[in-house]
Amino acid sequence: MITLKIGATGKDVIRLQILLNGKLKPSPKLKADGDFGAKTKEAVLRLQNELKLTADGIVGKKTWEALGIKSISKPTVPTKTPNAPWYDIAQSEVGIKEIVGADKHNKRILEYHATTTLGAKTDEIPWCSSFVNWVMIQAGIKGTNNALAKSWENWGLEVKTPSKGVITVIKRKGKTSDEATGSSTGYHVGFYISSNTSIIRLLGGNQSDQVKESGFYLKSYEVVAYRKPLTTILKSPLIHELKNLSFYC
Repeated sequence: MITLKIGATGKDVIRLQILLNGKLKPSPKLKADGDFGAKTKEAVLRLQNELKLTADGIVGKKTWEALGIKSISKPTVPTKTPNAPWYDIAQSEVGIKEIVGADKHNKRILEYHATTTLGAKTDEIPWCSSFVNWVMIQAGIKGTNNALAKSWENWGLEVKTPSKGVITVIKRKGKTSDEATGSSTGYHVGFYISSNTSIIRLLGGNQSDQVKESGFYLKSYEVVAYRKPLTTILKSPLIHELKNLSFYC
């Protein structure tokens, strides 16, 4: 089990910060930035004291287990995406997948859904937009609050030349659904990784029923929009408020 302490960085720290925000009541509202600093240590100590664990501010086996993590055997490589810090948060979720069975659902995916007005209660409901909304909220940025992938088409600011982490909306050409993303409309949203003349790579949710990096051939998909946040989104809760919609992805 990987051990984390003050000074640690990387995706494991992002995962820790997100888990602490959800576990502790009231939430410490840590910024999921992947830096284990004084505030993160303070939250760890608070958790350890509440659960009567050894209060040393070091996250080892028992503290991870208290947060619901059974095994992290290999540390992830520290990463930083300065122009899109939310991308590192998205990366920390790679591997989250749907649970097979109509009566079983991944709780994390239901947390993604809880960030939209649809608030779906199953992991079979298309969740690409729910994932992007959840990631942006963890980064302290207001999303669309909408489970519709197309809702990101006019969100924030248009980007002409995409870079890693830019929110990207694509659509399956000539179809109104897409099996690869579970979309019932043909639209999909994720985070830009790279592209060339034939393929675009996105990090996203509900890609083959999980959070992963995937390639989409441009002969089959068209890019609808590249978007980035408005700085004012952080200041006003009224910006981009959307009505309750009953459709998704």
